[in-house]
Amino acid sequence: MVNLKIDDKKVVVPEGTTILDAARQAGIDIPTLCFLKDINEVGDCRMCIVEVEGRRGFATSCIQTVEEGMVVHTNTQNVLEARHVILDLIISNHAKDCLTCTRSGNCELQDLAIKFNVLDNEFVGERSEHKIDDKSPSIVRDFNKCILCRRCVATCKRVQQIGAIDCINRGFDSCISTTYDHSLNDVDCTFCGQCIEACPTGALHEKENINDVWAKLKDPDTYVVVQTAPSVRVALGEEFGMEIGTNVTGKMVSALKALGFDKVFDTNTGADFTIMEEATEFVKRYKNKDNLPMTTSCCPAWVKYTEMFYPENIPHLSSCKSPHQMLGAVIKSYFAEKNNIDPSKIYVVSVMPCIAKKYERQREEMKVNGLDDVDAVITTRELARMIKQANIDFSMLEDEVFDNPMGEATGAGAIFGTTGGVMEAALRAAYEMITGKELTNVEFEAVRGEKGIKKAEIQIGEEKIKVAVAHGLGNAKKIMEEIKSGKADYQFVEVMACPGGCIMGGGQPIKSSKIRSAVDVRRKRAEAMYSIDEKSAIRKSQDNPVLQKIYKEYIGKPGEEKAHELLHTHYAEKEKYKIF
Repeated sequence: MVNLKIDDKKVVVPEGTTILDAARQAGIDIPTLCFLKDINEVGDCRMCIVEVEGRRGFATSCIQTVEEGMVVHTNTQNVLEARHVILDLIISNHAKDCLTCTRSGNCELQDLAIKFNVLDNEFVGERSEHKIDDKSPSIVRDFNKCILCRRCVATCKRVQQIGAIDCINRGFDSCISTTYDHSLNDVDCTFCGQCIEACPTGALHEKENINDVWAKLKDPDTYVVVQTAPSVRVALGEEFGMEIGTNVTGKMVSALKALGFDKVFDTNTGADFTIMEEATEFVKRYKNKDNLPMTTSCCPAWVKYTEMFYPENIPHLSSCKSPHQMLGAVIKSYFAEKNNIDPSKIYVVSVMPCIAKKYERQREEMKVNGLDDVDAVITTRELARMIKQANIDFSMLEDEVFDNPMGEATGAGAIFGTTGGVMEAALRAAYEMITGKELTNVEFEAVRGEKGIKKAEIQIGEEKIKVAVAHGLGNAKKIMEEIKSGKADYQFVEVMACPGGCIMGGGQPIKSSKIRSAVDVRRKRAEAMYSIDEKSAIRKSQDNPVLQKIYKEYIGKPGEEKAHELLHTHYAEKEKYKIF
C-alpha cells in the first residue's frame, strides 16, 4: 500500500495505482477526455494534468502511478489555467454546431467547456475541414467533431481486435480514418458500434432513420408495426434520467402507442421463434454430427465478422435469422393473412440496441417473396429522441401491455439481451427435444457471467454436450481459431459481438468514461434482464402458446419447409478490404 496526499486529503491505495484512480477513490474529481478505463489509458489529451510537489511541470494523472509520500494538487491556479488552454485549443478545431448535434447534452467535450467556462475561443485560426462519411447503413463518421482522443481506435483494436480505424497523416493533418481514407462501408468494419459508445463527442453516431419512421406514421395508407428488442426495455429509461438498468417495459409500450404505431409487438416473441428453430437445428446437427460446433447467428456484426474474417467457418453458422427478422417475416405473412392486410402495405420498425441491425435488415438474404422482413431499424437512442420530439413526458406514462398476438413472450426470449442468454434459452428447448422429458430447473448458471469466454459441459439426459459462450469480437476470434484449426471440442457456441451482449450494444444509451469507471453498467442491465426472466410466468420458448398456435395453424413444425422459407436464411463470404 502507498500513502500520499491529494488536495490535502490522506489517501492510501495499492502500489501501481494511478493518480487518477487514487483521486477517484478519494472522491476527488479530475477531468478526462481521452481516458477510457482498461481500454485507452495513454495520456494524450492532457486534461487530467495535476501538480506534484517537488517536480517540474505537470504530471498526467491517468498514466502517472502513485509513490510513497507523494503530494498532489489537482486544482491549483496553474493547473486550471493549463486545462483552460488545452480545452480552448481542442475547441478551436472543432465544429461548433452543438445545438443540432446528436450528442448535445451528452457530450464530454461540451460538459468540460461548460464546467471550465470556456465561452470564447481565444485561438482563432485555420480549421481543418473533412468530408462526412455516411455511406454505410449503420455508422456516420464526422471527423469535424473528432478530438483525436483515440478512444474509438483503442476499442476497435484492443477490445474487438478488428483495427478498421486508426490515426492517419501527421501534424495538423492528423485524423482518424480507415485504410486509404475509404468509407467504413468499404473496409472490414463489422458495424458493431462499439466505437460510437467509446466516442466522447458526436464524431461517430448511428445512421438515423427517425424521419423515415415519422413519414410512415403520417401516411394513412401504411400499416406501421413496431417491435422492441429485449434489452431496449432495460436501457431506455436512462435517456430520461432513470437509474441504470430500470425495466421500463410498460412505459415504453405506452410511449410507442402514443407515437401512433398501429401495433406494438415484442421482439421477445421473435426470440422464442428463434429458439424453436435454432434448438431444432442444433439437435439435428448434433445427432448427425453435421458441421459441429454450431454457432448462433442472432448477432449481425458477428455474422459479418465470420463472413469477412473466417469464411471457412460459415458452414458452422446456424441458418436461423435473428429474432427481429423472424418476427418481421411472421408479421408480413401470418399476421397479414389473419387480418386481411396487404403485406406490401405493412411497414415493420424494429427498435434495437444495435446499429448492425440497420445493416442486417437491408441484406438481400433478409427478404421473403421480394419483401423486406423489416423496413426500418431505430436504436434505443433514436426511440428516446422520437419520444422527446413528440413532447411525451416519459416518466409520467401509465404502463401498457404489448398487443396480441405477437406480444406474448417467455423469460427465455428476454435473456437474449445478455451474453449467455441465447445459449441458455436454446438449452432449455434442446433438453426437452433430446430427452423427451420436462425440464424443471431452467437455469443454466454455467453459461452466465461476465467472463469473456465461458465453456461448460451440460448434462442432457445421457448426453454430455460441451458449449462455449463468447462476447466481444476479440474473444470470438479465439473461438474461431479453435474451430478453424479443428481443435474445438464443443458442439454449440454462442457469440455476441458487443462485450456483455446486446445490453451493451452500439445503439444503447451512451455513458461517459467517468460513469463507466464508477458504475458497472453491464451488470446492472444484465441483472434487469434476468429479473424479467425470473418473474415470467412462462420461461421456456416451447411453452409459448402463441408460438404453438402459429406453428399449428401456419408454419408447421420447426425446421420444416415453411419454417425455412420464413425463418431461415444463408450466408456467404464477404470481401474485406486488404492492404496491398
